[in-house]
Amino acid sequence: MKIAFVGKGGSGKTTLSALFARYLAHCGAPVVAIDADINQHLGPALGASAADLAALPALGGHLTEIKDLLRGSNPRIPSAEQMVKTTPPGRGSRLLDLSADNPVHRRFGLGVDGVLLMLTGPFSEDDLGVACYHSKVGAVEMYLNHLVDGPGEYVVVDMTAGADSFASGMFTRFDVTFLVAEPTLRGVGVYHQYAAYARDHDVAIRVVGNKVHGPEDVEFLREHVGDALSVCLTHSGFVRGMEKGRHPDLAELEEDNLKALAWMRDLVDATEQDWTRFTRQNVEFHLRNAERWANAATGVDLAAQVDPEFVMGPAALAASRAAL
Repeated sequence: MKIAFVGKGGSGKTTLSALFARYLAHCGAPVVAIDADINQHLGPALGASAADLAALPALGGHLTEIKDLLRGSNPRIPSAEQMVKTTPPGRGSRLLDLSADNPVHRRFGLGVDGVLLMLTGPFSEDDLGVACYHSKVGAVEMYLNHLVDGPGEYVVVDMTAGADSFASGMFTRFDVTFLVAEPTLRGVGVYHQYAAYARDHDVAIRVVGNKVHGPEDVEFLREHVGDALSVCLTHSGFVRGMEKGRHPDLAELEEDNLKALAWMRDLVDATEQDWTRFTRQNVEFHLRNAERWANAATGVDLAAQVDPEFVMGPAALAASRAAL
């Protein structure tokens, strides 16, 4: 399942992304964690060293390489220059899974305590003042568009803060979106903004209350987000330690918070993957982007990249493997 963590800056979004990824890995599940936040704090939250992170190639710095890999032999995409972040896969595209053969993981992944970490990458000196961070996040969107994840496999993405992720179609790439909200007006305000934008796009949003001190905080969240509130994590010394750079064993996590993580996994596992919807949303946002800017940017009609007979999913993955 593909899982996004979103929320207001400072809500604990990155910390909970790392904690949930660690919990899944602790349970023995294959887990990929992607830092798609401009602040790039997921690696330290997982316990990666500064030296390892500095040596790890960032997805956002190798867009052409990733495009050439993913377009494969798809005749509708003759060059990397004609591939944009929304370009949907089709017959001949290189599809990905979570096996050891995944070339993106081998090239850009770092193993951290059972979690495979990938980074979008920060702004470089050349980017400052002239580039949008969404050009880098486009690498993550392309990865998700070409990924077929199976039962018991998880991809956790730490997204940009607030509603900024709506600047691209990547918000539709997830089976479950966890919105981390503190029991404050600002915390729940981001939920209402996110829910309004997502309402017409069939996006499942589940609110995770964070830094909750007692029943009054839970009641406040319930009053403001209603049935969208799925679970709450209490104010945690364990999490506080993570935020200070320590990485205690999960056995030290408070029992109620451990149960909250287990409940979150149960919710994710109970969610049905809909590959037809996944494909349709990809095509819809691609055509929208093509009309608004991408046709002009590439000099070609990118609507021709849509393969009308292609549906993403396990059958497409099997065909892609057979063609290699």
